[in-house]
Amino acid sequence: MSHPEDIPKRVFPPLYQKTGATFNALTDKNVDRLAFFHVIERLKTQKRTGWTYHDISNPESISDHMYRMAVLALCSSDVKLDIAKCVMLCIVHDLAEAQVGDIAPREGIPKAEKQRLETEAMHNFVHEMLHNAPVAQRIEALWNEYEEQKTEEARFVKDLDRFEMALQATDYERRDGAETLQGFFDNSLPLIRHPEVKSWAKDLEAERLQKRIDLS
Repeated sequence: MSHPEDIPKRVFPPLYQKTGATFNALTDKNVDRLAFFHVIERLKTQKRTGWTYHDISNPESISDHMYRMAVLALCSSDVKLDIAKCVMLCIVHDLAEAQVGDIAPREGIPKAEKQRLETEAMHNFVHEMLHNAPVAQRIEALWNEYEEQKTEEARFVKDLDRFEMALQATDYERRDGAETLQGFFDNSLPLIRHPEVKSWAKDLEAERLQKRIDLS
């Protein structure tokens, strides 16, 4: 496992600026929108930081995490939830990490500064790349809804975020025989509040315990 003194200082890429120009048949809005489509590719290539600190080989990317969360949302039987909105929240909730990366607590960046950086990134996406169009406002509203944690859907998706992390830790224990991941369970499963997700967490813990018994 990596030690704090081994963690390199995070370097953030510059924020995008509107082109204000026309290239062949592309208007400035077209160019800026394409820039957004390109920048979110980083979600596919940037690895989730917590796993890299625990020396997991070929760890999941940010988008890997969000995709499984979206599928988990589809698996819910809670009729009180707007599942379509939950899926969108899953896809959008870590969008700012395309600009700032997956900032982990051990990097020493204060929570308020992390929030500022992520808010700044979303503002850049919405206004500089997507020109505050209705689709941009929809993305921004979803991101804000998740951050504010005031709706049932946002709180449900937060629980999916916790559960998916524990699920992934279990996958790495199975695949790699990782033995240093208990903290990922301790920092996620006890915080789950949604009854259905809590039942999934109990199933996961029972499966994990049985696996250990079988190997002993």
